[in-house]
Amino acid sequence: MTARPENPAAIHDFVGIGLGPFNLGLACLTEPIAELDGVFLESKPDFEWHAGMFLDGAHLQTPFMSDLVTLADPTSEFSFLNYLKEKGRLYSFYIRENFYPLRVEYDDYCRWAAHKLTSVRFSTTVTQVRYEDDVYVVTTAAGEEFRARHLVLGTGTPPHIPDACRGLGGDFIHTSRYLRHKRELQSKESITLVGSGQSAAEIYLDLLGEIDVHGYRLNWVTRSPRFFPLEYTKLTLEMTSPEYIDYYHALPEATRYRLTAEQKGLFKGIDGDLVNEIFDLLYRKNLGGPVPTRLLTNSSLNAASYHDGTYTLGLRQEEQGKDYEIETQGLILATGYRYAEPGFLAPVRDRLRYDAHGNFDVARNYAIDVTGRGVFLQNAGVHTHSVTSPDLGMGPYRNAYIIRELLGSAYYPVEKTIAFQEFAV
Repeated sequence: MTARPENPAAIHDFVGIGLGPFNLGLACLTEPIAELDGVFLESKPDFEWHAGMFLDGAHLQTPFMSDLVTLADPTSEFSFLNYLKEKGRLYSFYIRENFYPLRVEYDDYCRWAAHKLTSVRFSTTVTQVRYEDDVYVVTTAAGEEFRARHLVLGTGTPPHIPDACRGLGGDFIHTSRYLRHKRELQSKESITLVGSGQSAAEIYLDLLGEIDVHGYRLNWVTRSPRFFPLEYTKLTLEMTSPEYIDYYHALPEATRYRLTAEQKGLFKGIDGDLVNEIFDLLYRKNLGGPVPTRLLTNSSLNAASYHDGTYTLGLRQEEQGKDYEIETQGLILATGYRYAEPGFLAPVRDRLRYDAHGNFDVARNYAIDVTGRGVFLQNAGVHTHSVTSPDLGMGPYRNAYIIRELLGSAYYPVEKTIAFQEFAV
């Protein structure tokens, strides 16, 4: 659908800035609510979600029910099942008997949903937000102004480049750009992948599968002591629950930050089947002789230099306390994503709350402003809401919660208890 033209004098109930899966879910859930008037601004020309990682067969690590809307409204026209029905693939998906959508399929689903909405404006870059006359004024690069009583920030988490690689020359890439540069990488004599997690494992398997064809040497380096599988048992999954959010949010700030570091395996690990698939492929390839690949654990990247087409990586084996170097022509950083506060918020920073670590002090209701219900944050709240923050399945829950705050009453049921276990005394 085409977005409605903007009335300069209009005051919206809210403006959503950024359109990743979480704000897109909010757009879908607010579309049928006549009492709410919102608009979503996205700088890209269309929806895009990790397009550089659409490897053949790569799938989500959460089931199809963790779509944009289902866990808040199973009857929504924006559900993944309705997408499959409209695309003529519902029976094929049923026969496939696999709960996990392909990554490229999920991206297409989100694009399908976005194009049904009237509230979304693509190619609209926000340059400034200020607060005037009791409303937020959102200015775009084109000079448009959108006024609203509330903001919902969904700008996402940009790729993280470690300090050792800041300003480093050459053609190194982050995993987010892998597919666009895969052929160029495979023309090199050596490739090193730094980091761990699902994306790193998928890329390693992809490059290992074609190592005989191209003849490169392949290294996989991680500072983790081992290649951690994602912890995905059912009682652990109960940590993605309202009860666990209540428990975690009420903990002292220092405790929450300690747990944040300890709980990475709950949402940053590798799919267990993928770990086994990598081992099996290594086993098969080694039947014909040693494969030119190294898997290096406990190794942190502390320094990097680039000269004449070759990177020299300064690594430290943390358990042994020994420094060593490896050289490589190709370099892929699987170093994840980290939230960066958007510069356009500078004029309203005095209205936002921060904790002792300098991060947003996200309230239980996902608000980050001094009023406690004016500016809401999507994702970027692991330090306050634990593993539920980046979890796709908890997106509809958070959006139902935000909608209740915007309306002053619950439009969608907001669950309070779903877990069998007790987290607090």
